[in-house]
Amino acid sequence: MEILEWIKLIFGGSLLLSGLMIFFVELYGIFHFHYVLNRMHAAATGDTLGISCSLIGLMIFSGLNFTTFKMMLVVAFLWFASPVSSHLLSNLEVTTNENLKKYCQVYENLSDLEKELEEEKDKEKAEEGKV
Repeated sequence: MEILEWIKLIFGGSLLLSGLMIFFVELYGIFHFHYVLNRMHAAATGDTLGISCSLIGLMIFSGLNFTTFKMMLVVAFLWFASPVSSHLLSNLEVTTNENLKKYCQVYENLSDLEKELEEEKDKEKAEEGKV
């Protein structure tokens, strides 16, 4: 019986510590990134994964009882609610931000990328015509 307690302690403690490490990485991402969508992505990912790891560790410590079931429901709710709410907030930011091109280099280079793809398709068609 003592071996099972040690296994529970090791697995539960490692999940709690990994959840704590994920929270620290999330905090670093929130304060390090300059653009709001990058900060929001770090927060949503860290919350979902960090809280899940921490609560699963607490479920292992708690054993099989009604409290474990409630923690499992909290994890399931957070896995659905956090990504959906961050997606809705980021969608609002994209539609209302007038200075989006200043922050996103992807939108500035998109037309260049499309031109390169069209040139590659033209080269492939020319090579097929030669063969």
